[in-house]
Amino acid sequence: MVFNPPPQTPLPMMIDMHKNLLSEIPVDALTREQAAVELLQLSRVLAYHDHCYYHLAAPEITDGMYDALYQRNRAIERRFPDLRRIDSPTHRVGAAPAPEFEKVKHRKPMLSLDNAFSEDDVQDFMIRIKRFLKVPEDDKIPCIVEPKIDGLSATLHYQNGQFVLGATRGDGQEGENISANLRTLRDIPLVLQGDAVPESLEIRGEVYMTKADFEALNQSRLESGENLFANPRNAAAGSLRLLDPSITAKRPLRFFAYGYESLSNRPDQTQDSILLSLKKWGFRVSPLVALCNDVNTMIYHYSVIQSERADLPYEIDGVVYKVNDLNLQARLGTVGRAPRHSIAHKFVAERAETIVDLIDIQVGRTGVLTPVAHLRPVLVGGVMVSRASLHNDDEIRRKDIRVGDTVIVQRAGDVIPQVVDVVLSKRPVDSIPFAFPETCPVCASVVVQTPGIVAKRCGGGFSCMAQAVERMRHFVSRDAFDIEGLGERHLQSFFNWGIARTPLDLFLMEENNHHVIPPLEVREGWGVKATRNLFDAINRRRHVTLDRFIYALGIPQVGHVTARVLAQHLKTIDAVMTATLDRLCALEGVGTIMATELIQFFASFDNRVLVNGLIEQVEVEPFETPVFEDSLFAGKTVVFTGTLEKLSRAEAKAQAERLGAHVASAVSRKTDYVVVGADAGKKLKQAQELALTILTEEQWIDMVSL
Repeated sequence: MVFNPPPQTPLPMMIDMHKNLLSEIPVDALTREQAAVELLQLSRVLAYHDHCYYHLAAPEITDGMYDALYQRNRAIERRFPDLRRIDSPTHRVGAAPAPEFEKVKHRKPMLSLDNAFSEDDVQDFMIRIKRFLKVPEDDKIPCIVEPKIDGLSATLHYQNGQFVLGATRGDGQEGENISANLRTLRDIPLVLQGDAVPESLEIRGEVYMTKADFEALNQSRLESGENLFANPRNAAAGSLRLLDPSITAKRPLRFFAYGYESLSNRPDQTQDSILLSLKKWGFRVSPLVALCNDVNTMIYHYSVIQSERADLPYEIDGVVYKVNDLNLQARLGTVGRAPRHSIAHKFVAERAETIVDLIDIQVGRTGVLTPVAHLRPVLVGGVMVSRASLHNDDEIRRKDIRVGDTVIVQRAGDVIPQVVDVVLSKRPVDSIPFAFPETCPVCASVVVQTPGIVAKRCGGGFSCMAQAVERMRHFVSRDAFDIEGLGERHLQSFFNWGIARTPLDLFLMEENNHHVIPPLEVREGWGVKATRNLFDAINRRRHVTLDRFIYALGIPQVGHVTARVLAQHLKTIDAVMTATLDRLCALEGVGTIMATELIQFFASFDNRVLVNGLIEQVEVEPFETPVFEDSLFAGKTVVFTGTLEKLSRAEAKAQAERLGAHVASAVSRKTDYVVVGADAGKKLKQAQELALTILTEEQWIDMVSL
């Protein structure tokens, strides 16, 4: 039980009386009502002094006085444990270990950002925005420039100003509840400061660790004989996902806030005012933020921040540009999993020189053969690099990369190692070009290549161990069927034992286990309880939404976003399996190559057998489309035709989809609205013949504004 009486004493008055709190009634003599009131006062006073110490660097009381207040709060909670408040300062030391993290569905998606790697990319970003908004290219659209912290994204939920839940980003739609761990961070206020706090609020920000704290943590782990963290981001991520919050509380984690989502009122209309509100509410925001009116100024601040990068106390890997006007942000909307109004401009990657000792071929879950260079270990951007992807046969031929070559290596986006160039002057005289294999190095099946697609693939399908195990690992992953307890080691064993070599076999395991010799429960690493837990975990996933089902199949080119698009528009797995090239290409984000991959996947006899078998074992449920209760266009089909004057076609389509409508490319009897611009031709005539509802652009704008 959490007891939260209504505020009774204004905060300034409590701050003045904090010394008197220690001279009040002894803890053992407090009544329940007195204890509740005092815990309220202590939580508010201690939160205020935390803010002064950690955020303002201007403490107003001595450490001894703070400790005395804290110890009295703790003593009262020990006597009345059910009165412990949500905003109690004792949450900072952690709670009881959690058995596992619960899943949390984000009320609004946590989007990822598209990347820019050059000034031309930034120029193109602004041009795209102006075209989408249909404004002249010489118009100024102010943008915020802020450093991109190299940490772990988190969302914090506040209700009536109190912290009630915190979660990881996860896949952007669903994360993990790490509230107990986040409460231990001093940078995260348990109660927000100020008066104008929205009733329901989600704060978005980045959890990170400073360079100095990272070095100190690794030194401590070295002295204790523990494994070292690779970098500050890994240290922060690992600390934040510990099941024991008391250990997290001992890790020096920090938090920068960069935005919020208000589900009640939004007091701000610009991105820079959002940052001011965040500071007012008690959060730390980056001090390196600038408001720029044009692209040249944006790029200038990028160069300034890059020049200061090495001297910053924390790691950053670029800057983020955000359109400042929130109304324009809303109009721009999203494409796939990224907002149109923001982009990350990554820093130029650090480079180093090393030698290629070996090139081998890895086989992925879709059968793609990827060449990998084994390098003499070299330090690149603070990380020891010994391997780098060479991508495909065409890339090796284009750069003429050979075993024994001296090469230039960089970490793309400061993360992924890649070979940039060959130092031909240092090439050995006896070197020979690399010969890409014609058969799979794992199963010896013939290597095939689809016309128009660069990648070469093993044609062995599930008969190839590399593909089978990787496809099953993908199938049971968190964003697909999410079957707990099935790691790569177990799946590899099942394949070797002949127990499960396809995803369908997983759902037949319990039934077939009676006929397997020996049965699973007597095999090494298993037992009766572990086997029962596995079968229960599989059976809990006999209901799955269509988008997860599609994604789980591991179709080449089809990720989470495309799976949701297919599920939302095609509705059933039968419709997905039988969709034509034209039907698929009409969907947003599905191009000719992706549509071809889809059609070829379902043209495979083995894949059809797999899908039909799975349908018999699991119930595929419709994709949960967003509910737009107040929208006139929810569930309606809209067609745009002609030249729109005030809106670009892209913005009009985005508006319709945000309101729950399906945008079609052709007019039919199922069309609900046809929006016509100048020079509307055949589609307007068809709409008139079918007596459909026809809207002008002005009528459309008026209706979407309702």
